[in-house]
This record gives sequence, structure tokens and C-alpha cells, in this order.
Amino acid sequence: MLSLGRRIAAVCVFGAVLAACEGPKAPHGLERPPVGPSAPSSVAGSAAAPRTPTLAPGSGALTPVFKSARTREKTVALTFDADMSADEGPRAADGEHFDNPELIDTLRELKVPATVFMTGRWADQYPEEARDIGRDPLFEVANHSYSHYSFTDSCYGLPVLPESKMRSDVEHAFTAIRKAGVARPMPYFRFPGGCHDNRALRALSPLGVTVVQWDVVSGDAFAKDADAVARQVLRGVRPGSVVVMHCTRSAAPVTEPAVRVLVPELRKQGYRLLKVSELIAASGGHR
Repeated sequence: MLSLGRRIAAVCVFGAVLAACEGPKAPHGLERPPVGPSAPSSVAGSAAAPRTPTLAPGSGALTPVFKSARTREKTVALTFDADMSADEGPRAADGEHFDNPELIDTLRELKVPATVFMTGRWADQYPEEARDIGRDPLFEVANHSYSHYSFTDSCYGLPVLPESKMRSDVEHAFTAIRKAGVARPMPYFRFPGGCHDNRALRALSPLGVTVVQWDVVSGDAFAKDADAVARQVLRGVRPGSVVVMHCTRSAAPVTEPAVRVLVPELRKQGYRLLKVSELIAASGGHR
């Protein structure tokens, strides 16, 4: 059983309203990630790969950040973080479940397009599930770091990555995700805890990724009331929203029943559910 202090820290990481520090906004536009020596093949893919909606780099070559789409259309992207930290292997060995196959089955049953932000450590632990998600056209898989360590000096008690290891940690995650069987992970990245600053954005700039944050926190971390989670999302959602939820049974045990409540209500209100790539494309790259 987790100690109280450790459980509180975990709640902060998964469920708090995250105070991410953004750099300057990037110019609007759609741009394919660079292909060549400056962009690893694990990120950019081959020259023949389909065009992927991304944002242009910001001033000072900062990695662009997408939080929500500037649109009047009632569209929304549900995103799910498949979290597992580099040091949590012993907990998984003791029987803790960092996956949530029932949630994935429910998304399929309800025909919900979704973007799964996966840590490389999660892909290492659950390669068959990672491959299964990555091969389903209903979903897209994106990068959530390898270690789930912080990219800033302070982020809800997470261990901190030195600047010199930030790029390699993200590259390591792409490698692990591809090794698990996800042939083309999307060139999108989500910071652990949502925490970032200009130093981190500069460190990742050579990778050609778009950082994807959110504007709606579901509150599903350690929640016990699925209806309350659904209500919180419905209160916050607006046209173009990105909702952050979790694909981790031990940390977010009521996400699956919350989705069963939330999705029909969103559709009843006229919302069209999209993957992040579709939301960026439909909005013309505007944020």
C-alpha cells in the first residue's frame, strides 16, 4: 500500500490543475516535422510518410505548444495518458496495474477516436497492449517521455531530468514505443505533469515535435465517483477543447465508467470527438 505522502504526490501529478509555464506562442500553421539528420527517424518517419498536422516552431526555435483549437465548431479531443515511471517496475511486479484494457475496449465499443500519450516505460511493460492500440485506426499514439520525470526544476515532486538528458529521454520513448510495435507514433509530446519552460522547449526543438497540453482537466486521478469526473469535463469543455484523462487502472480507477457517462452526453450536446491530429488539422493549426 502506498504511503500517504506518496499517494498525495501521485494525486498531484495525475489530478491537480497543472500550472504549466508556457513559452511564447508559435506562429500558426501546419508543418510536417523535419526529415533528416536533425530529426531522428523514430520521430519523423520516412519521406513517404503521410502528412501529419503539426505546428510551426515558435520564436527562438522553441518547440510549439498546442492547448486547444481556436474554432467555433463543437469538436473535442479526449486524450489519455498511459503513465508509468522509470522506477515503478517493482510496483508492477508486485501486481499494480498501470494499464487499463477495459477502458480501451469501451472506447472501441463507443467508437471514440482518442490520442494516447504513452511513456516509453509503459510500452516496455505492456508491449502487446501498446501494439494493439497503435494498430487500431481509431487511436493514435504519442510520446509522454520515457521516464515520466520532470522537465522543470519543480513539478509535483517528480524526479527531475537534467537538461542534457531531456532530448535523449524523449528519443528513448519513441524507440520503446516503436519496439513495442507502434510503427508510426505521432510527432506529439506531452510533458509529465504538464510542466515545462523555455529551457525544455529549446531542448526538444531538434526533434520536430509539437507539444500537446490541454485546457480541460478531468479530475479522474484517484477519483471514486465516475459521474463527478464526467460532470467536471462537461463543465469545462468548449469548442476545440483538449481533455486530459488517464489510462492507468491503479491511478485512475473510474475513468472507464466516466467515459461511458461522458461520451453520450458530449454527443447529445452536439460535440464531434476527434483525435488530436484531427483537431489540429480541422482548426488549420490555430490554437
